[in-house]
Amino acid sequence: MRSVLIAAAVGLIVSILTTPLAIRAFRRQGLGQEIRDDGPESHLSKKGTPTMGGTVIVGATVIGYLAAHLVFVGESGWGFSATGLLLLFLMVGMGTVGFLDDYLKIRHRRSLGLNKTAKLVGQLVVGVTFAVLAINFPNGDGVEPASTVVSYVRDIAPLALGPIAFVILAYLFIAGFSNAVNLTDGLDGLAAGASAMVLASYIVISFWQFTHDCANELIEGCYTVRDPLDVTLVAAAGMGACLGFLWWNTSPARIFMGDTGSLALGGLLSGLAIVTRTELLLVVLGGLFVAVTLSVIIQVAFFRATRRRVFRMAPLHHHFELAGWTENTVIVRFWLVTGMAVAFGLGLFYADWLSFVGL
Repeated sequence: MRSVLIAAAVGLIVSILTTPLAIRAFRRQGLGQEIRDDGPESHLSKKGTPTMGGTVIVGATVIGYLAAHLVFVGESGWGFSATGLLLLFLMVGMGTVGFLDDYLKIRHRRSLGLNKTAKLVGQLVVGVTFAVLAINFPNGDGVEPASTVVSYVRDIAPLALGPIAFVILAYLFIAGFSNAVNLTDGLDGLAAGASAMVLASYIVISFWQFTHDCANELIEGCYTVRDPLDVTLVAAAGMGACLGFLWWNTSPARIFMGDTGSLALGGLLSGLAIVTRTELLLVVLGGLFVAVTLSVIIQVAFFRATRRRVFRMAPLHHHFELAGWTENTVIVRFWLVTGMAVAFGLGLFYADWLSFVGL
C-alpha cells in the first residue's frame, strides 16, 4: 500500500510543481490554444492560453510510477512488470500522437491539427502495437497482460476471440476512448477531473484484484490477472498527475491539456480496462465520456439524415452552455455525473465479488 501512496503523491507533487514552469515556457514559445470559430462566444477569450499541458500529466505519471519502484528497489519479488510498462507505452504513444496534433494547430494557427487520416494512423500504430504485445509476455503462471476474451468485470467465457479479432477490437476500443476523452476536453478542468475519478476507480479495482489474485490465493471468485499491483501504481500515478494539473487547469484555466493530454488519458483508461479484464465496465465508469461521444454521433447522423440538429451544439457540454448554463455549472454537474457513474461501476464490480462469496 505504501508504494501506491508514493506513486500518487509523487505524481501529484511533480504535476503541481512543474505545471507553472510549463505555463511560462509555453508562453515564451507562443504555444497558445486556437479556438473554434463556431464555438460558444465565451470561449473566444481563451485564445492564446498555453496548451500541450498534457506533457506534464504524462511526465508526472511516468515519474510517479518510477519513483514507487525506486523506493522499494531490491525488495523480494518487486520490479518493473510487462503490464506496467505496456500501460506507460500506450499512454506515452497516444500522447505523442496528440502532441503532433497540438503542434500543428499552433504552427498553422488554426483549431484543427492532424487530419483525420493521420490521427487515426497514429492511433492505429500505437493501439495495435500495444494489443499485440499485451497478448504476449506470459508470467510464470502463463497469464498474459491481456486476455483475448471480451470482459465485463472479468472475462466472459463465451465471448472468446482469436488473436486477430482481439487486436482489432482492442484498437477500436483504445481509439474510441482516446477520442472520447478528447471530445470531453472542451471546458476548463472537465476532462482532467473526470479522468482523475475514473483512474481512482481503477486504483480500487486493481488493488482489490491484487489482494484476491489467484496466483497468491486460489479462492472462489479470485482474479486471473497479471501484475495487478503494478497496474495500481500506474493508475495511482496517473490520478495524482491529473489532480496536480487540475490545480492550474480549473476555471479560469491557465493551461490546457490539449490533445497531448486527452489522447494520453483516453489511452491509459482503455489500457487499464484491458489489462484488468473490465473492458465493458469502463463504459459505465467512463459514462460521461461515452455520453459526450454519443452526442456527437447522434448530432452528425441526425443532421445528415434530416438537416436538423438534436442539440444546440455538440459535444454535449456546449449544448448546455448555449442553453444558458455557466461554464462552471456545466463542469461541476458533469463531475457529479462522473462521480455517480464511478460509484455505480464500483458497485457492479463488488456485486460480482459478492456473488462468488455468497453474500
